[in-house]
Amino acid sequence: MTTPPHGPDGSPEPVDPYATPQPGQYQPYPPPAQYGQYGQPPQYGQPPPYGYPQYGTYGYPQPTTGTNGLAIASIILAFLCSVAGLITGIIALNQISNRPQSGKGLAIAGIVISCASIVVGVIVFAHR
Repeated sequence: MTTPPHGPDGSPEPVDPYATPQPGQYQPYPPPAQYGQYGQPPQYGQPPPYGYPQYGTYGYPQPTTGTNGLAIASIILAFLCSVAGLITGIIALNQISNRPQSGKGLAIAGIVISCASIVVGVIVFAHR
């Protein structure tokens, strides 16, 4: 390691932090970062350019709170009362999109079974 250059009075000469150091030249600290990744200026408030997922508060993913109760009710009501199963399935899908809950497949299954039951009921009633 080389020592820093000294002036005629023995005091160290000031080092320009923005100057490009020559090989073997002493540099007390690295120059401040002026540019971000790939030589571009940093964009503050922008998401990072790499593929890390964006997390919720304090860098941790939000926990799921379980299966949506209306999604479970939708699949049950699809066999008992098709109209109620259809309504609860639609409400459950809306809630699942706004909350960190599971049960989207149950809600969709309740809607599909309810719609199929309603169509079969209308055909049977119209055929009589």
